[in-house]
Amino acid sequence: MGTSIPLFEFDLTINLRVITMKTEDIALFHRIVETGSILEAADLLNLPKSTVSRRLLSLEESLNIKLFHRLSRAISLTSAGSQFYEKTLVMLAELDQTIADITDNKAELTGHLRILMFPVPQIMQIVNKIFAFMDENPKFTIEIITSTEPLDMVRNNIDIAFMVNETFTELDMVAKPVLYEEMCFFASPEYLAKAGTPKSISDIEQHNSILFRFPNGKTFSEVPLANDVLQAVKGNLCTNSIQLAYEATRLGRGIGYLPHGICVGDVEQGKLIRLFNELQPYVGVVFLVYPSRRFLSLTGQRLIDYMLTEMPVQTSKAAIINNKVWT
Repeated sequence: MGTSIPLFEFDLTINLRVITMKTEDIALFHRIVETGSILEAADLLNLPKSTVSRRLLSLEESLNIKLFHRLSRAISLTSAGSQFYEKTLVMLAELDQTIADITDNKAELTGHLRILMFPVPQIMQIVNKIFAFMDENPKFTIEIITSTEPLDMVRNNIDIAFMVNETFTELDMVAKPVLYEEMCFFASPEYLAKAGTPKSISDIEQHNSILFRFPNGKTFSEVPLANDVLQAVKGNLCTNSIQLAYEATRLGRGIGYLPHGICVGDVEQGKLIRLFNELQPYVGVVFLVYPSRRFLSLTGQRLIDYMLTEMPVQTSKAAIINNKVWT
């Protein structure tokens, strides 16, 4: 292995050599950095560990620098490796943007995308749009992961995510609203016949509620209302599944705080009753999210553009939701 490139020569050397390297190997290097492990990167990319190690070694030999310190059970970036990571994040992004510009959006899309989805009631609305994009671009592959728990997008090699606002932080993330859903209180006629009908929102504290635990660990003894108000609730059943909370409400287990869209049919059929009609509903928002600093492939960029075009939120809802401004 060659010696490390002096710091004062590093910028120029990268610019001269990077154009002759496979961008896939540089992207692979990024995954190793972000996972902190060759084995984890290999698992995420569905590649043999030996292949990942070989391609990393080939990249180091092409650069004539050592990117990692290799220990018995761990690896860590060298100073040169850290510089190479930071600079190539920008370079790869600019390269893909250049390709997009000169091909006038006609470049064939290839590669693999990992998409994370919070299992919202409208999940198939999102998935069907993705399927339509796949039909238009048959040369790339996709992996869809559903989770009610927040995942580190970079470490888990997630390219794009669809999340509700309670499941991610805005730090180092770009978030675009694509769907919204009004949250309301519902109960079955059987439950109300047995426990009585609450007349005001404060009365709900005397009732059994189906509790929902937010994926980021926020307390489930309070639910968000409009205008940043929190309402205390209590109950003997807690779940992180919207579907299970809905079914439990239909079965008369308690009052459910549920998306209006999945309850409309039950209300029309008399199977559920909406409570507190005078209460301004809380609007839950589904965001398309991607890391702001990470290199995003041309395929990922095109899918984001497609989804934002195909799923435009209503201007009034997108501009001001629960008295918060989103762009």
